[in-house]
Amino acid sequence: MNTSRASSLRNSPFIYHSAQNFLFRLGILLFIYYSFSFIDLYRKKTWTRRQAISTPPTLWGTTIIGVTYNGGVVLGADSRTSTGMYVANRASDKITQLTDNVYLCRSGSAADSQIVSDYVRYFLHQHTIQLGQPATVKVAANLVRLLAYNNKNMLQTGLIIGGWDKYEGGKIFGIPLGGTILELPFAIGGSGSTYLYGFFDQVWKEGMTREEAEQLVVKAVSLAIARDGASGGVVRTVTINSEGVTRKFYPGDTLPLWHEELEPQNSLLDILSAPSPDPMVS
Repeated sequence: MNTSRASSLRNSPFIYHSAQNFLFRLGILLFIYYSFSFIDLYRKKTWTRRQAISTPPTLWGTTIIGVTYNGGVVLGADSRTSTGMYVANRASDKITQLTDNVYLCRSGSAADSQIVSDYVRYFLHQHTIQLGQPATVKVAANLVRLLAYNNKNMLQTGLIIGGWDKYEGGKIFGIPLGGTILELPFAIGGSGSTYLYGFFDQVWKEGMTREEAEQLVVKAVSLAIARDGASGGVVRTVTINSEGVTRKFYPGDTLPLWHEELEPQNSLLDILSAPSPDPMVS
């Protein structure tokens, strides 16, 4: 009796049409749901695109320098980290240690340059353990180049690698945006570098002493600070040679003043009452 009843219900046209109506209504509901989801996604993408067009890009500024001399290298950088017109950090350290004998100068996006340096430091540590000796400057530079080039569509950072090893001595490598690697006697980067190309063309010379190279780096960074509003703060230098690594710190009030620069003051009233600076004499 139950079997025949179930068979009659399955063969009933009422149940067939009810199931057909249910599937039809379910299809309409799914169509409406995904249609609204697509429209919402399109609106979000359009709004994001309009925001990207109307919002000005965030500007980063810095000055980094690497110079070779007779016996090693000198790296230098300012300390201002800016986000557009806002100074996020006025005493940041832009010279990062990769190994005992290799350091990295960072410019561009702080987050991008920091994550690249963290990865390279980890890889070089593993490299040193496997070989049982420190990595060369060229190996470190090529690791940085590999990361920068393979992720060139996502990274916005320019880097300078400098160091000393027992095989080739002091070396400087520049890796600008895009991941190109360049071995150079000196390298400059960041927004302040646009003010320094002519200066380096005039004063650079082969076979400088350590003191001459350090003075050149400090003078160049102070010139960039004077002209570039995105560079500022203090000057840090790192000297690397066969004897090891030497870090130096130059406060902002000890840097040389250039044309139309005002001396450091403790109060705004002191600035207003200060006389006009004398013109720069060559």
